[in-house]
Amino acid sequence: MHITAMIPARMGSERLEKKNLALLDGKPLISYAIKAATGSQAFDQVVVNSDGEIMGQIAERYNVEFYYRDPVLASSQTKSDDVIYDFIQHYPCDIVAWVNPISPMQTSEEIHNVVQYFLDNDLDSLITVGDHQVHCVYENEPINFSTNGLFAKTQDLVPVQSFVYSVMMWKSASFTKEYEKKGYALLSGKLGYYPVSKESAIIIKTQEDLMIAESLLKTRHDTACYEVKYDDLADF
Repeated sequence: MHITAMIPARMGSERLEKKNLALLDGKPLISYAIKAATGSQAFDQVVVNSDGEIMGQIAERYNVEFYYRDPVLASSQTKSDDVIYDFIQHYPCDIVAWVNPISPMQTSEEIHNVVQYFLDNDLDSLITVGDHQVHCVYENEPINFSTNGLFAKTQDLVPVQSFVYSVMMWKSASFTKEYEKKGYALLSGKLGYYPVSKESAIIIKTQEDLMIAESLLKTRHDTACYEVKYDDLADF
């Protein structure tokens, strides 16, 4: 079984110009996705997919492949379904994983676990999500709690999940079949969701997001030995 990681890197960006090349702790944003994908050892092939030739140089720097995407498929109006279908036509594989370059806090271990979950559950499609164990409403109606009775504790709530998109995956055959039939296939077939860490859910879309990620990366090495401390008045 051949599994390919595709790292999409469109040059155009409306909120943060050329964000995939923006430096994060001294390294281009896209490099974090490349290193996490290659380090996961979950893929037979890692390919940067971009309409910018400069991304070919970045791919070469990090020893991965490069696919020059037709600029027609690189506008802000381009659908992800079209990008995936085009890539599968040029890089035939059994499974393709979209590893998002704007999720720089995502680890190799987590990517490996996502891929394994996809395989273990024989999925056709997968999208990563974030768990939110908090009271949620939609159009003024409770989603995961009741207004009848005592107010539920947050720790007792069923988490609400929001899409993170740090990794998305598809079986190429089922995706292609659905796309050619309907013109879309992002959520096709047997669909699964994989909850990722809060750090992976940090998606870089603005300068503020970049600043937050920069701060976290600079302090990440301290978290391994982090110890909770209490005020002197605390009595245990």
